Amino acid sequence: MKFSEMKYERADVLSVCKEYEELTGKLNCAKTAEEVMEVIAKHEKLSSAFETMASLAYVRHSINTLDPYYDKENEYYDENYPVLQEKTNAFMRALLESPFRPDVEKQMGGLVFKNLEMELKTFSPEVISDLQAENKLVSEYQKLVASAEIDFDGKKLNISQLGVYKTDRNRETRKAAFGAEGDFYMSHAEELDRIFDDLVKVRTKIAKKLGFNSFTELAYCRRTRNCYDAKDVKVFRDSVKRDIVPVVCRIKEEQAKRIGVDRLYLYDEAFFYPEGNPRPLGTPDDILAAGKRMYEEMSDETAEFINFMYDNELLDVVAKKGKAVGGYCTSLPDYKAPFIFSNFNGTSGDVEVLTHEAGHAFADYTVRNFPFRETTQPTMEACETHSMSMEFLAWPWLGLYYGDKAERAKTAHLADSFVFIPYGCMVDEFQHIVYDDPTLTPAQRHEAWDELEKQYRPYLSREGMSFYGAGRGWQRQLHIYHYPFYYIDYCLAQTNALNVWQLSLRDYKDAWERYMRFVRQGGRMTFVGLCKEAGIPSPFEEGALRDIAKAAREYIG
Repeated sequence: MKFSEMKYERADVLSVCKEYEELTGKLNCAKTAEEVMEVIAKHEKLSSAFETMASLAYVRHSINTLDPYYDKENEYYDENYPVLQEKTNAFMRALLESPFRPDVEKQMGGLVFKNLEMELKTFSPEVISDLQAENKLVSEYQKLVASAEIDFDGKKLNISQLGVYKTDRNRETRKAAFGAEGDFYMSHAEELDRIFDDLVKVRTKIAKKLGFNSFTELAYCRRTRNCYDAKDVKVFRDSVKRDIVPVVCRIKEEQAKRIGVDRLYLYDEAFFYPEGNPRPLGTPDDILAAGKRMYEEMSDETAEFINFMYDNELLDVVAKKGKAVGGYCTSLPDYKAPFIFSNFNGTSGDVEVLTHEAGHAFADYTVRNFPFRETTQPTMEACETHSMSMEFLAWPWLGLYYGDKAERAKTAHLADSFVFIPYGCMVDEFQHIVYDDPTLTPAQRHEAWDELEKQYRPYLSREGMSFYGAGRGWQRQLHIYHYPFYYIDYCLAQTNALNVWQLSLRDYKDAWERYMRFVRQGGRMTFVGLCKEAGIPSPFEEGALRDIAKAAREYIG
């Protein structure tokens, strides 16, 4: 069914809660494992219907945050998700305590139950009002950033539309674009500080009520980190500082020479070639047409997938007034359909978003017929492996987007991907600092970010840039507000994706087959288990970062 034809009706939370109470009662009274499985099937149907309506509301609100109807619908789910969570958690707790759990595990797999145990630690009826407050603050941030109307180049632009000027050949234009963006954020500095300060307080309050020492501990449970912990992540970050940052510094020194500047400023970082970064040819429709051809040629599986997506209007990719910033892929369970949201702005990011979000969507589509929805989605660093690896697996078709600039596009993409890892680790370490000491003032948080910039991006100057120079650059990273502690998932996934890239250069078919082994498992294995299944080194393994650093350095030259 086409997205425009999908009928939206507000899910009646009170009715759904009542149905969950009945299902929990049936679960507690079940006499056989077969009866338990029947109840689970009804739960999956109920949760699928609710999530479909919530996703429709969220997507349509993202497409136009100025639409008052879907603005209200989005608020409705923000307020009522925690109410429903009380009932779904009671259901899941009854499932975990069922005497027939061993028989059910044989059918669903033990990982489902391990994940459920972690999920149940993240909720209690006592925190419902606090969760509602958290959701409201996140939506407030989203609406604030989406409200941007920046006067630039004789136009009124949102944050996404400004992006094309941030990689312009003219250095003064790039500087002005960063300045205009910074001015917008600085004009809302007090609001941004207040929203985040309130988020830190309410998230810490939730964690304490649930028995955690800090929100950091709660966040690791929320992210279902079932095969590694904060100590492992610190080891990874330390390895990045040791093995990746020095190589990035050398790459950036060469970039500065190539583009003819004595010192690399923030507004120079994404500018890779003196004649300008490769940009995709043609209009958004041309890019979408190239994407269709690429996926039709890549494999039989991707051909089926992309035609399903295009035929059913399951993409909204053009930036426009009132549209939320960023890009994402979400799922519409009742239709067994993913949906891609992004903001094309005429840069290489259009191609990378299309391949990145399509990687998520393809993985979702691949496992759409699994018998149990709980086994379809792995944890997020595995999901990001789906998407980031797809970016590199698209390399043989980059000529469709860039013409004779394809090789330069590859080098710039590789450099961006490699350079991203230290930045992502910086975001992660910042959040550990903030939530491990929630008493920090806004000024102290800015100081902490400024210090991390020196550790992870010592090659980069922010001098003379009011917003970025004040240690406030983290405030434009929506994940810090929306999805706390998510960003390290990107770093771990990027490590995997760079390993897939190395494999693809030697033997593309082998790389694709390994990728498919990873994707086809859905959520039936842990992240480390999926790496092993695909024959990809775990990012936590000794030497994993050194190998990709060496390969990237040699390719970029």
